Amino acid sequence: MPVHQVSDLIRFARDHSPFYAHLYAGLPPQVDSITDLPVVDQSEFWAANTLHDNRVLTAPLGEAVVFKTGGTTGAPKFSCYTREEWQEFVTTFGAGLVDAGLRPGHRVADLFYAGELYASFLFILDSLAHAPVANVRLPIGGGAPLESTVPTLEDFAAQVVAGTPTTLCRLAEHLMSLGRQLPAVELLFFGGEALFDDQRRLLAAAFPNAEPRSLGYASVDGGLLGRPVPGPDPRTHRTFAPHTVVEILDDSTGEPIRETGRAGRVVVTQLFRRLMPVIRYPAGDRAEWTDVEGGVFRILGRAEEGVRVGPVSLYSQDAQTAVAAADTEGRVMGMQLVVRRWEGRDGLVLRLATAPGDDPAGLEVLAKAVVTELNDARPLYPDSVDAGFVHPLRVEWARHRDLVVNPRSGKLVRVIDERPTA
Repeated sequence: MPVHQVSDLIRFARDHSPFYAHLYAGLPPQVDSITDLPVVDQSEFWAANTLHDNRVLTAPLGEAVVFKTGGTTGAPKFSCYTREEWQEFVTTFGAGLVDAGLRPGHRVADLFYAGELYASFLFILDSLAHAPVANVRLPIGGGAPLESTVPTLEDFAAQVVAGTPTTLCRLAEHLMSLGRQLPAVELLFFGGEALFDDQRRLLAAAFPNAEPRSLGYASVDGGLLGRPVPGPDPRTHRTFAPHTVVEILDDSTGEPIRETGRAGRVVVTQLFRRLMPVIRYPAGDRAEWTDVEGGVFRILGRAEEGVRVGPVSLYSQDAQTAVAAADTEGRVMGMQLVVRRWEGRDGLVLRLATAPGDDPAGLEVLAKAVVTELNDARPLYPDSVDAGFVHPLRVEWARHRDLVVNPRSGKLVRVIDERPTA
């Protein structure tokens, strides 16, 4: 599958995607630079990228693989890849697994999740199959009972275990409860979430000879984002050039950042995807360059478009919709999503601003209603609570002056990640 020139991709998207034709309607006929384009508004993108009367796709769905991406139960979101695009995706990502430590002959257990149109299990399995080094793939899956997973890992002497940090820690906790370890495991490939110090301690106890490493940075909607960079900091990745253009934009001005150590939001353009073009699409994360010329950056956490709490992805719009449905009297005057970590688990706190003197009893009723609405909209969250992966949702009442704002622009910060990252 060819990697397209920026100008060719822009022209193709304008000619074949009604969404991009409308977005670029005010631009000159010929645009050669990505920075001359507007950044995609996620809400508008997904409002146009629907199952019926789709305005984002450049062709009808005749040959493609379809995966579900983040969104509410009432409005699921889907990403589409042609056969050639998917093969290019997994082949390029598979090459990065060597940077993560994959070696010839490694026996790799895939503990990511499969089914219900989710991509991670198949994505990792296919990436391993297209990796440039031979390996033995063990497609166990994250939903398999731990009672059978452990014997499988032992029977095949698995040297690499791949999964989300939550899944890997659940496995480690199970091993510790049995008083057992898996010393044959050399690498723990993690993805989809950040890895925290308390998780590292648990993993080290169960896998005494294993090193946790990021297997790469990608998403089913955004596509390729970053390949692992060997070294002590698993948050550091290198852009997948020439397949992907990664930009880090200033939070206030939206201008591309071109110096190291300055944080901004990640925006991505995929130069190999044409069925569902991804051009200056917000990846939902914040990062900083560590080597601008070399394309090396460090992931700093989620941006305001979304947040990852344990294995659950939520968007600020999800919370806003839940608050609007529950707050029939209009008491809430501002909202922030605050992600914290305590007792070894993530937890989401909805910080809601209300007027002074509001009735405490009434606010308690409203808080319960908000939690119910959001749990109903994102059932994976209460399921993860029941499984012990995350803390229950809770509401924290505040005054509007207490809400955190950007010190330069004065704009409200929608998502605050208070988790300590290593």
